[in-house]
Amino acid sequence: MFASCADPKTLEGLNWLMCYLTTGKHLDFYWSFVIVLILLAVTAPVALAFGFGGAMAARSSFLPLRMLGKGYTAMVRGVPDIVFFLFFVIALDQGIEWLNHQIQCPDWTEPVRQGLEFRVCPEAKVPLNSAPQLVHQFYGFGLAVVTFALVFGAFAANVLYGAMMAVPRPQLETAEAYGMSPRQVFRRILVPQMWVYALPGLSNLWMILIKATPLLFLLGVQDIVYWARELGGAKTSAYEYPHPDWRLWYFLFLLAFYLGFTRVSEVVLARISARLSHGQATAAGEAMRKAAL
Repeated sequence: MFASCADPKTLEGLNWLMCYLTTGKHLDFYWSFVIVLILLAVTAPVALAFGFGGAMAARSSFLPLRMLGKGYTAMVRGVPDIVFFLFFVIALDQGIEWLNHQIQCPDWTEPVRQGLEFRVCPEAKVPLNSAPQLVHQFYGFGLAVVTFALVFGAFAANVLYGAMMAVPRPQLETAEAYGMSPRQVFRRILVPQMWVYALPGLSNLWMILIKATPLLFLLGVQDIVYWARELGGAKTSAYEYPHPDWRLWYFLFLLAFYLGFTRVSEVVLARISARLSHGQATAAGEAMRKAAL
């Protein structure tokens, strides 16, 4: 990166270390932290939307919709995350290409499935082989967001469903007695009240989501764990910056990052919980009332 780093063999001490930590691969390593944070920022609201839709479906009076909501939560929660990631991403990717294949190449005569291979016409590849590398990265990131959102959306649906059922029934009946429609009761009473009961479960789910980000490498995304293993491995004299096995130090750095990030999350979530519990007829709200006396 720096002009003084042109010949690593002439460097020693701190100059060697500075140049080593500013190589192109290390910049990719630093950027992977940003990728993880962006993934969390995008996945969390999308997973919450999936969860809210699943909870709404699970409590629907329409039987097929109710079965769909409960089936979604039961199926995804019952499959190990790593198995779901390995299967769903391949199935989703091939499903998109198959649909595109039917549109782009209607006269294609060869079978798409040839033994263990899946072949579509070149025009149906998503993204195209000629597309820039950035497009391939965005596509892989999009698949990762959808996969994470589906998995954690199922857990969020179960949490939100329980929170909706925990809202005291007399509050809903009182709103109905005042002439509110079912939609108004849901929007003005049920949804605002349920967050108090849902936040502890959603907080735990957020922590689990943070810990699950190393699974990004299964989705073809070069995440922080990938780069820590790649950069920390022993490098011989064939490399510009040879060094012994430093994976321990790289993974200790990841440990500090995750511990610090989870600690910040705990503080923020605690403040949100205190704000939502203020004045509520819950255990947390009662504790706040007694503390103020």
